[in-house]
Amino acid sequence: MEARTKRTYRLSSQAQSRVRELSSRYGLAESQDAVVEVAIDRLYRDVEARAEGDRWAEAARDPEFQKESSEIARAFGRDETWPA
Repeated sequence: MEARTKRTYRLSSQAQSRVRELSSRYGLAESQDAVVEVAIDRLYRDVEARAEGDRWAEAARDPEFQKESSEIARAFGRDETWPA
């Protein structure tokens, strides 16, 4: 089990109410702490995915990347085939 530490955060009454509701009413997680961990994990994955999308968009505008990816596509298109 991962080590845990106690932290104190100031949350609005509405946020606290929603955490309690997500845990007790909707069973999102087994505890209020777990609800917060689920929310943080989801937000983190969303931010990472957005950053990755930005990197791919930047690569799409990079002529060197486009050249290299075209060369790779041609090489695999020529040498690799899917089973019939």
